[in-house]
Amino acid sequence: MSIDPTFGVLLPSREQVILGKLSMPELVDLARRAEELGFDSVWVGDSLVARPRLDPLIVLAAASTATSRVTLGTAALTPALRHPVIGASMISSLDHACGGRLTLGLGSGFPIPETEDEFGLVGAGFAGRAGRLDDITDLWRTAWHSGSDGAPADFAGRYWQATGLNRLPSPHRPGGPPLWLASSDTPKVLRRVARRYDGWLPFLPTADSYAAAWQSIVGLCAEAGRPADAVAPGLYATLTVNDDPEAARTELEDYVQRYYGRSLEAMMQIQAYGWGSAAACVQWLRGYLRAGARHVVIRIGSLDAVSQLERVGAELLPALRAVAGEPAVSL
Repeated sequence: MSIDPTFGVLLPSREQVILGKLSMPELVDLARRAEELGFDSVWVGDSLVARPRLDPLIVLAAASTATSRVTLGTAALTPALRHPVIGASMISSLDHACGGRLTLGLGSGFPIPETEDEFGLVGAGFAGRAGRLDDITDLWRTAWHSGSDGAPADFAGRYWQATGLNRLPSPHRPGGPPLWLASSDTPKVLRRVARRYDGWLPFLPTADSYAAAWQSIVGLCAEAGRPADAVAPGLYATLTVNDDPEAARTELEDYVQRYYGRSLEAMMQIQAYGWGSAAACVQWLRGYLRAGARHVVIRIGSLDAVSQLERVGAELLPALRAVAGEPAVSL
């Protein structure tokens, strides 16, 4: 069965810190405007000190008051930065605040020294972080599935143990929000996605690499006895729109350097970046749609988020929807 693609936008919570202009009202206004422009979802990233920003769960709670239709998501939440029982309770509360419109993109932590320092700050082990993420999601699901019948629920994982999880408030959505793994395309990661998660949110630098990885996930789902539609195929992509491609690249280069402290050339080896005219950006994303992506999260590669949001909403969204019905590539 064909699934119409959806298109979301990342709210610039990190960019506010870079500019030294923290403003929750501005983020809420951008969420409202994204809904008005026709986006299907709004997303928020997560970090304490590695790439600081306002807390994503609180930002989404605020955004829920100004929106009624869009999905609200994290791209990506790092569960290890919060005690998992507190995290389970906060997410249940947020799910009620937004009326069940929540989707959680989850990450185990980007493998760079700044992230390792961030884990240490909260006393979280950086080694084995992928296993810790899986452990926390198992604990969350135990808590969220137990609340419906009130039966005692205990959890004994590799890294975490907890009792009495049935006493936590249940989420608005039975069983809790969908959990997507924000990740790369290594064989081990793809197996985890296929066996454990509700969605896949990669940032792969080429559509060809996306197509190969997605076909692998489909096959691994079948091997695991899961239905073909068990995993939602997402994409996290950064783009800058400007009719002058050189100016677009210059703006994107400045953005990446200030965001990561690394060059665009270096980051393009691991993440998806597009720039240029609206038509060029549509053509670039079209490759990922043909590769199987059906839930595109757009990070605006500019510190001028307001004008870029308007342009993406007015020019890219209609054109993307026009090509959205094309069939995915068969490998």
